[in-house]
Amino acid sequence: MSPIRVIVIDDSAFMRKMITDILESDNRIQVIATARNGEEGLKKIKTLSPDVVTLDVEMPIMDGITALGSIMREHPLPVVMLSSLTKEGASNTLQALSIGAVDFIAKPSGSISLDIGTIKQEIIDKVLAASKVNLSKTVEKEESPKVIPSKKRFSKSVVFVGASTGGPRALQRLLLDIPNDFSDPILIVQHMPAGFTKSLAERLNNLTEFHVKEAVHGEIIKEKTVYIAPGDFHMKIRKVGTVNAIELTQEDERSGHRPAVDVLFESASEIERVNKIAVVLTGMGSDGSKGVERLKQVDPNTIVLAESEESAIINGMPKAAVKTNAVNYIVHLHQMGEMIHALTKRSGGM
Repeated sequence: MSPIRVIVIDDSAFMRKMITDILESDNRIQVIATARNGEEGLKKIKTLSPDVVTLDVEMPIMDGITALGSIMREHPLPVVMLSSLTKEGASNTLQALSIGAVDFIAKPSGSISLDIGTIKQEIIDKVLAASKVNLSKTVEKEESPKVIPSKKRFSKSVVFVGASTGGPRALQRLLLDIPNDFSDPILIVQHMPAGFTKSLAERLNNLTEFHVKEAVHGEIIKEKTVYIAPGDFHMKIRKVGTVNAIELTQEDERSGHRPAVDVLFESASEIERVNKIAVVLTGMGSDGSKGVERLKQVDPNTIVLAESEESAIINGMPKAAVKTNAVNYIVHLHQMGEMIHALTKRSGGM
């Protein structure tokens, strides 16, 4: 099999060399060119037609956001952004993901990270995953699966969502597609480092009709609110008296993740007298699959939805969930919002 052909675009000569060396340490990857800014990078993309591009967010002459917009218009291909851990860097990264970047890598210590080698495997894994992305995913709506009435109905419902690679854009689509009369709380685990989840919450809060916020330990779960697990913290739902609350912990990573979808789903299995809907969206790996198994084992009336292969940017997590035989419906992303609305409406809502 031919190696994946990559162009590395970064204004720092040190970073270009380090990223090149990291990628080429894996024989499945070949760096065919580097560029020091977006303008130079666009010319090389046009000439060399790479399989994947790594693109720094902050560059002179033409920054990464501007370059990404041109790439998506003129030469659509998988792009992995490199970003600093600053608030501005996080905000720009979320913008890049909404424009069409597949994923991002957070530099450990600023725009020139001398310790970039500490995330060597993450860089390799994300470039390899990006090479498998099909950017021509269909956007047409498919007919929603027929909703089968549940055996048990409560007055309250809670929706639990897990996502990884491609998740920010999928979450935006999902929340935009849920009708405005939806009132049930939604708890989301999106694989992201600390700092980026707050920017994600702020962005979704501004773009959708929901009150979207980064979750806070101990807060009572309220209707018409979307809670996003903070980076580096697992999020659980737990009973406090007669209400449900958020619990944040820094227990060990699960499958290399903190927050982990499995942790949220497993905690949800212990909550009683609510209708539970678990949703597994696009992402690498299998996080969420153990959680949906646990949910079904403890509460067989839990409804589990998995994003369809036709719409998932990366089908790893949905596919792993489907393999458990615990998934009730496989749903195209563009139908997911309507599907969740239908399931909660028939159960009576909050």
